[in-house]
Amino acid sequence: MKVIPIQLTQVSQVRDFVNLTVKYPFDIDLVSGRYTVDAKSLLGIYSLDLSNPLKVVIYSDDTAQLEADLAPFTV
Repeated sequence: MKVIPIQLTQVSQVRDFVNLTVKYPFDIDLVSGRYTVDAKSLLGIYSLDLSNPLKVVIYSDDTAQLEADLAPFTV
């Protein structure tokens, strides 16, 4: 399991993030405070407070490519 802090402030960033995460076969969650949603769910992400940084939780050991793809969103 790997945790990466990110920030999604614009609608286009949310769309790009979901399009990126759906490419990966393993589970990926987004955490905002006490709420956790599937990172591949557009509606789930919009239910979070996007004004604060989020945590991406990756449930895999092979995260190198995903980490590189998430670089534009990291804080």
